[in-house]
Amino acid sequence: MTVRLVVVGGGPAGTQAATWGARLGAEVTVVEKEVLGGAANLWDCIPSKAMIATGGLMALSRRSRHMGLQELTPELDFAALRVRNQEIEARLKGTIRAQLQSQGVRLLDGCGRLKGPHEVVAETSDGGVVELDADAILVCTGSRPRIPAFAAPDGERVLTTREAYPPPELPSHLCIVGSGVTGVEFTHMFSSFGCEVTLVVSRQQVLPGKDAEVAAALEDDFLARGVHLLKGARASGICRVGDGVVVECTDGRKVSGSHVLLCIGAIPNSDGLGLDAAGVEVDGAGYVPINHHGQTNVKHIYAAGDLSGKLPLASVAAMQGRKVAEHVMGLQVREHRHLDYDKAASAIFTEPEIADVGLAEADAFATGRKVRVTKVPFASTAKALIEGDTRGFVKIVSDPWTGAVLGGSIVGPSAAELISVLALAVTANLKVNDIVESLLVHPALSEALAEAAE
Repeated sequence: MTVRLVVVGGGPAGTQAATWGARLGAEVTVVEKEVLGGAANLWDCIPSKAMIATGGLMALSRRSRHMGLQELTPELDFAALRVRNQEIEARLKGTIRAQLQSQGVRLLDGCGRLKGPHEVVAETSDGGVVELDADAILVCTGSRPRIPAFAAPDGERVLTTREAYPPPELPSHLCIVGSGVTGVEFTHMFSSFGCEVTLVVSRQQVLPGKDAEVAAALEDDFLARGVHLLKGARASGICRVGDGVVVECTDGRKVSGSHVLLCIGAIPNSDGLGLDAAGVEVDGAGYVPINHHGQTNVKHIYAAGDLSGKLPLASVAAMQGRKVAEHVMGLQVREHRHLDYDKAASAIFTEPEIADVGLAEADAFATGRKVRVTKVPFASTAKALIEGDTRGFVKIVSDPWTGAVLGGSIVGPSAAELISVLALAVTANLKVNDIVESLLVHPALSEALAEAAE
């Protein structure tokens, strides 16, 4: 008997579940109301990284005299940047759609909701209504930017992240509210474009929850490029004043700028899904709790991606989708590795890049766990000297008795790529000696990994 899998939401979780489900023999239908590939992915993640790449190239050009070249002074072509983002989005959407269609996945452009435990209703973009019977349902409708009560985005001066890829005009002075991952990436991006930037930091360091040494390295770079850090300042109001904005903080401080950008998290898209009609439980924040298989309290209904309240990473969402498809098709009765969120690698695309995986040094010490921490600066590697960028370091956390790699942090060029070595080590329970005895390339930044493992 063919398993009918209906996926509500076509982001990384939904498309991956559809792909794997179809490969395993399921009859798959995907309902997506905005953008196949995911709004949070193609409207947030991808364009931000494309703009960061442009800003990084501009910053590198300004440092060209250190590479034996006359200093270059590139100018930003705002219109070309906008077109480039649109072209990247269109190409990715087309690739995803073609891949799913080639596997026989039925695609419905429209809004999906649960009518009952085994029924999904799709209100299609052409005004039609399609009722779908399902043996298994996956809801993975993602999230949207959080908008605080004190702010009223207008798309002109008061912006959410989705209105900043790029914004209507290049800000002369951008005030960014929120110093988490999104906030620091935008800080890096717009300061690279030559904008004056003020970052409103509600705590005493950027990236709260991250390694303090990692956060300090990023703060040093921000200060060196002229970013204003307003620490211990919690925003409480935003006012339009003439052609600019004023951000008011709870302690009475104020900061003025030409534009303000809200980067204070996201909220799940769980409203309007009909979850109550299917008996699916939702927590107080709007997330759908799941077990290690991705199942909700209704066992044939699954949730994944941002909606599940787990790590809000596209890589995690995609793996959740794959695991859901495998479980739907009964593969958990064979060799089946559950998804371990504690071993997920993540990266922040600032300059220098930041990446980490597994157990953090501060978390180990906070719980009293004995660990071995080794750190090697990139300044000691030939490749960093060749590239003219010696910022950052590699830090490895390991078990002092067994040598098992428990985690690590990397700050510096290509950190997002280099962390893959440590992610593999953490996932596969490798030892530091396994890294030491690997014959790595010379000269290469990865040599710092081997040195930190010694």
